[in-house]
Amino acid sequence: MLDRIFDGSLMPHGHCLLWRWDLLFLHLGGDLLTVMAYSLIPFGIFYFLHKRKDLNFNGIAMLFGGFIAFCGASHLAGLINIWHGYYFIEGVIKFSTGVISIVTAVCLWRLMPTLISIPSIDMLKQRNAELERLRTELEETNKSLEEKVKQRTQELERQANTDTVTGIASRFAIMDRLSRCYLAYQRYHRAFSILMIDVDHFKDINDNHGHQTGDKVLHDLAMCIASNIRQPDSVGRYGGEEFLVILPETPGEQAHELANRIRLAVEAMTLTNNITITCSIGVATISANISDDGLVSRADKALYKAKNAGRNQVVSYAGGMADS
Repeated sequence: MLDRIFDGSLMPHGHCLLWRWDLLFLHLGGDLLTVMAYSLIPFGIFYFLHKRKDLNFNGIAMLFGGFIAFCGASHLAGLINIWHGYYFIEGVIKFSTGVISIVTAVCLWRLMPTLISIPSIDMLKQRNAELERLRTELEETNKSLEEKVKQRTQELERQANTDTVTGIASRFAIMDRLSRCYLAYQRYHRAFSILMIDVDHFKDINDNHGHQTGDKVLHDLAMCIASNIRQPDSVGRYGGEEFLVILPETPGEQAHELANRIRLAVEAMTLTNNITITCSIGVATISANISDDGLVSRADKALYKAKNAGRNQVVSYAGGMADS
């Protein structure tokens, strides 16, 4: 059997071509180029799959590689049979090529849904455009959220730093301002004074006119104080009907004069329901060996003395008043 397969004594194909150089050139050249091409194509397929490890087509690639290799082998046998008659070998190769071709075709059709599902260039462009649109929307949403967070933060800061009844600085804000003035005094020896202002008989206003009227009185009083102080000065609601005024770089005598001007302005006010009010004011000026809390305590003591002296007065802290 093997002797028959490897029997090359049959008439070479060249005899059929009459050994004409033009026919030999066409057949030899065509088969030679085809053998070279079929030798390179399998390497190209395997190189592509090696680089694209995400594509799991190894099985079909092996079949394609075998199919192309057998096609090349059949053309190589055709080259040899120009001079020798190994037609049995060429037939075996062609039969094997047919078998592997059928198997490859069947596997290819079974794999067709997977191949069709691979996104095309247009589909990838469309998806990229969609992703870009979503990215733009996400950026705009993030910007909107950041702006809302910023606005909310500013609103919370405003609420924390602003008294809701009077619209002036809250206790937290005015005490923070006092701490900064005290630090400036410690570092640069910049003296400052404070005023502690209290509405006289404010409880009577709440009892006789209601708390809403009382709140309106506090608001109008705060506006009166704010309009009678300088731009660098600060006023805040210390608590209840008490107000704290901070006067940077202001000596005690000047602070006392400003406090008396505020007292007169308050006394001259005509409020809702024809209510009139007066206020008592304690004045304290920073000095050595006194803390910011100690300064507030001094202003409180001066205010207490003004209350005891008959109200509607301004009293500056003096050394005879005991510190707490």
